[in-house]
Amino acid sequence: MKYLFVVFYLIFLIYPAEAVTTKMFKVLDTCARYRLGEINADETIEKLKLKNSSSNQPKDLVRKYCSVFTPNEKIEF
Repeated sequence: MKYLFVVFYLIFLIYPAEAVTTKMFKVLDTCARYRLGEINADETIEKLKLKNSSSNQPKDLVRKYCSVFTPNEKIEF
């Protein structure tokens, strides 16, 4: 019976870690596609589910958001 509880808790703890990894991959993939020019700024905002206020330009918003996820500071969006 104890083994059943241990297995249940391990599965319960692994699932959130997998979800975080999947979401991070989607963000990095979307930022990379924008950087390569496969999608434009409006599509990127839509895929990342960002709120675009009227005062910000779409390119500035995407640049600021994606720059957080890039380890190399020399990459500009």
